[in-house]
Amino acid sequence: MSNTVGDVVDLGRGLYAWLPPKRGWGLANCGLLVSSRGALWIDTPYDPFLAGQFLVESQKRLPEGAGIDRVIVTHANGDHFWGAGVLPGAEIIATREAREYLHYDPTPQQQHRLVAGSDPSTPLGAYLARHFGAFDWSATEEVRPTTCFTGELELTLGEYTVQVSSLPSAHTAGDLIVHLPAQRAVFSGDVIFSSTPQQPGDHPVHWAGPLSNVIEACERVLATGAEVIVPGHGPVLDPAGVREHMRYLAYVRERAHALHAAGVPATAAARRVIGEGRYPALGLPERLVVTIASEYRHLDGSGLPGVLEVMADVAAVAHELDPSSAGGPA
Repeated sequence: MSNTVGDVVDLGRGLYAWLPPKRGWGLANCGLLVSSRGALWIDTPYDPFLAGQFLVESQKRLPEGAGIDRVIVTHANGDHFWGAGVLPGAEIIATREAREYLHYDPTPQQQHRLVAGSDPSTPLGAYLARHFGAFDWSATEEVRPTTCFTGELELTLGEYTVQVSSLPSAHTAGDLIVHLPAQRAVFSGDVIFSSTPQQPGDHPVHWAGPLSNVIEACERVLATGAEVIVPGHGPVLDPAGVREHMRYLAYVRERAHALHAAGVPATAAARRVIGEGRYPALGLPERLVVTIASEYRHLDGSGLPGVLEVMADVAAVAHELDPSSAGGPA
């Protein structure tokens, strides 16, 4: 992984957002809230190297003698969670559903072996190497939540209130949002993947759905009255940016439902939506394979496939879109 330090954005009143130096799989935004009595993280980077960078940047902003003793995890995907190991002994807060979701994703060690052991001459092996090969989980131990809840959880950090709300199944089973009233800010996790004309992002990838729940989660973010929204990936947004993202989600949902009704298989439907080119500035269009397949499962009641099976379909479509992209790190 590049040693470029992510951007640290001061959002005011002790709140900071750490934004990775580039976009792509696994590069998630994180938050730091600092008070006179300590600090907490909202999400963590993907591997110990990036998490160590975030920790160094966080420590520069702490009062003398203060530490970071809590981590709020917006969902259980590793790119928001696995870096918690650099804070041994910290309380890790997540939803009960996120704790159960851990059984679906590979562990850090399993993912390390998968990426390192895949054949780079195949579309899947090349895709994994290109997008995940720069991360290092060789010494990453599995982390688990220590405090789990469902519904609403209100925390205090010094003079600040932190309101944590669990969500119905959306990006994953077990999502939550973090509202910071004093800062007029929300950390949305991956129910929002952002993009702006100045900073184009990537296509969202939703593992659970349905998309109606993702859209409703965006509405809950807006209902807080927050003026600053830090998405799971991409640039910081204002409410107008969230509404624009909701229009994207509504478009994908409408096309998925129409193509499902026409009897088009899920992966073929993703190819059709990609071919329409409605959002050409967004990167990683092959991720529509995941989102549309998730929506199809809610329409036809099919079971949840394995992560490796899903990623094989993603890699195959990516190879079709750009055969020259096989091999080599991004």
